[in-house]
Amino acid sequence: MIYTDEVGGMDIIISNSSNKPIYEQISSQIKDLILTGELSAGYQLPSIRSLAKGLRISAITTKRAYADLEAEGFIETVPGKGSFIARQSKELLREEGLRRIEGYLQQALEAARQADVSVADVHKMIDILSESRSDGRSSEDQGAL
Repeated sequence: MIYTDEVGGMDIIISNSSNKPIYEQISSQIKDLILTGELSAGYQLPSIRSLAKGLRISAITTKRAYADLEAEGFIETVPGKGSFIARQSKELLREEGLRRIEGYLQQALEAARQADVSVADVHKMIDILSESRSDGRSSEDQGAL
């Protein structure tokens, strides 16, 4: 299911086959839109009922997603007016970025373990990738480990 907000261009995609609960799918996609700058401070989110209707889900589910986003400081709710993207402190954005990177690193380490690749080799890969980003060369140009 896809919810599209024609005014702001916000697309929310819900997957019934995902292992994530629907409210987490909603909140993580809104967070992504905030972190990438697609939704900026002051942007008014669709009402809880409007989003629920557009996604054909319960208003309780969208309320939970909005409550989680508000608890984490991503949105502010003004009674009678709606929910808005909150001004983000650089510290909050940095912390969210670090949390996301940590998840990716966990996945990389698990993949390395399954492929019988040592942590030292993973460090070397990260160093090579980091160097290739700073000097413009691709990782293929760096040679093998």
